[in-house]
Amino acid sequence: MRSTGMATMAWRNLRRNRRRTALTVFGISFGVLLAVIFTGVGDSSYADMIDLAARMGTGHVTVQHSDYLDTPSVSKTVTGTTKISTLAARDENVKSVSTRITGQVLLATSAASYGAAMLAIDPQKENKDTFALFDSVTEGEMFESGADKGIILGAKLAENLDTKMGRKVVYTLTDKSGGIVSGLARVKGILRTGSQSVDAGLCILPIDTVRKTLGFDTDEATQVAVFLDDQRNSEAVAQRLKTTIGENAQVLTWDKSNPALAGFIGMKVSGTIIFEILILILIAAGIFNTIFVSVMERMREFGIMSAIGFSPAKIFSLVMWESLWIGIIGLISAATITAYPYYLMATKGIDVSKMTGGEQSIEVAGVAMSPIIYADIYPQSVLMICLAVFGATLLSGLYPAWRAGRVVPVESIKLV
Repeated sequence: MRSTGMATMAWRNLRRNRRRTALTVFGISFGVLLAVIFTGVGDSSYADMIDLAARMGTGHVTVQHSDYLDTPSVSKTVTGTTKISTLAARDENVKSVSTRITGQVLLATSAASYGAAMLAIDPQKENKDTFALFDSVTEGEMFESGADKGIILGAKLAENLDTKMGRKVVYTLTDKSGGIVSGLARVKGILRTGSQSVDAGLCILPIDTVRKTLGFDTDEATQVAVFLDDQRNSEAVAQRLKTTIGENAQVLTWDKSNPALAGFIGMKVSGTIIFEILILILIAAGIFNTIFVSVMERMREFGIMSAIGFSPAKIFSLVMWESLWIGIIGLISAATITAYPYYLMATKGIDVSKMTGGEQSIEVAGVAMSPIIYADIYPQSVLMICLAVFGATLLSGLYPAWRAGRVVPVESIKLV
């Protein structure tokens, strides 16, 4: 009998016990729904976290001094930043490149003094796609140029310093030679992100002013931040950039420059994978039970088929076709029942702000995230889920098909 005939027979066999088939298909559909939603939430959340962390400082790929990661210091700089930026910008996956100076600074007013992290930028070369804090300046405004004389403080930091808009702040740091240097700036803006670590410990300064204070060249900085169209291309871009710029600096992907965030995401991804494996096991168990029970109930039927000329291979093929049909119907049904819940998660999301005390953001590894959770699954993840479910369906049918193919006609025909 041709394979098309076996496929038709297998389809008819599934229709003989529609309730059992429907329950199996529902189990597949519900499992796929859970897997897609959980994976979609993970893909969306982790991508947003990585992009936001990149736009708050280091970029998706960072070019910096080879020793800066282990011992951060403004004395460990990268020279020729203009050339590096030009080379990086030529990569097809790179959207933009920014040069920055990062380090620690001591801020002092007439009332108090506090240590803080410093980020020096050129506002004329930055935008919302490269610097997430542009929209977080709730009072005042961003600098007009890299040579501005202002300073932007986190809201809690300004409160600790007992300072307000327009007041003077003295910032003190260590230059390249280890000497103590200071600068004077007026508060030009107040930053509110919702992240306690940022609002209480970050100040933003104009890059050219900081260069002058530190004695840097005009083409010198502590890092070059590279921003990509997709964070998943980070490793490939970093490898290409290493080849281009040679040994003049160290090129790091986001997970190397932000190990705390990488560790958090790695832990969450592992949890999601374990959850999906459990779902897959449950789906496989349900399919196996359906097919195995169906086979055991039809042993007499298989014996008669064998007696009239069906080979063990054909009987094996028949049961495997039943597994194949269950997988196909299950995936079609899964797509149907998953579409609307996924649409709601992708467009409206779930607001968990009440679970976090009404906060407008959630801080994860120093990154302030929105309390609204969305789903945005990668096509590769959808493909992997479908292949895994389909593979589990076929694997679940192997043993029942093998049992059916080994039927002994004389013994099985006696069964009632």
